Amino acid sequence: MCFLTRRTLLGGASLLVLAAPLQAQTYPSRPIRFIVPFAAGAGVLDIMARIVGQHLGTATGQQVVIDNRPGAGGNVGAEVAAKATPDGYTMLMGAVALVVSPYLYAKLPFDPLTDLVPVTQVNSAPLMLVVHPSLPVKSVAELIAYAKARPGQLNYGSGGVGATPFLATELFKSMAGIDVTHVPYRGGAPALADLVAGQLSFMIENVPGTLPLVRDGKLRALAITSRQRLALVPDLPTMEEAGVPGYEMIGWNGIFVPKATPPEIVTRLNAELVKVLRSADVGEQLAKLGAVPVGDSPEQFGAFVKAESARWGKIIKDLGIKPE
Repeated sequence: MCFLTRRTLLGGASLLVLAAPLQAQTYPSRPIRFIVPFAAGAGVLDIMARIVGQHLGTATGQQVVIDNRPGAGGNVGAEVAAKATPDGYTMLMGAVALVVSPYLYAKLPFDPLTDLVPVTQVNSAPLMLVVHPSLPVKSVAELIAYAKARPGQLNYGSGGVGATPFLATELFKSMAGIDVTHVPYRGGAPALADLVAGQLSFMIENVPGTLPLVRDGKLRALAITSRQRLALVPDLPTMEEAGVPGYEMIGWNGIFVPKATPPEIVTRLNAELVKVLRSADVGEQLAKLGAVPVGDSPEQFGAFVKAESARWGKIIKDLGIKPE
């Protein structure tokens, strides 16, 4: 039989207290897995994760391994991250799709607001409305008129139900009063490939994926989704300017870790990420993609995530989008 004295218990507690800051000081001591819940390619989550991962790896001296886990509108990868060992060696790149998933999926195997810990917001960025060049429209107003004359005949693609482009287009559908068909994909890249091939009519997609195709003449850009024009394409009107009053959609990306990750590890990881995001090099890289770096605290990002969840929950309900 083992008897524990008060001195023994106090000694053990002291060791635990000392171990916490020591753990933070030695973190990270091995490669970090960075889960991207969408396919590799044009998706902005993938692009941002690779930029951040490269610089974080350089800053910490440890490799950051990108692990693409597409499926179920980002929920496959998010579940893997939520159920990973909470030791700071698994990160998740999340977006709007993560926080709206409870409103769109009836049986979700995790809760994004309680099973994941926000670390920092990476960036914010508008999206771009693009059409296949064969579509005889050269403005948003013409697209709306064309769609209204052909209810149900036009289609659009996205990286899945709940993805930022999906929500952006559903909002556009509602505000413009058009009837178009959604075609879900396992990421923005395959959807854009089908749009270029003429199998889709239009998309609202992230700028990093669409702009090169627009510049190559493979797609036609009609508008940007922010309230202000984008410096990369200053001649492109906003959706509001183009005839959809009140429309605005700003995408964002942020980093999460599994719940129960030690607070000192979250603090250390946040500090390293904020330094990366506030560096001139990363700022220039993101600006070329039409994005603005953020780099806030875990508390600030957590409040933002809760606000986004409530906001989009109301929009989804108002749009009549039902859980799958």
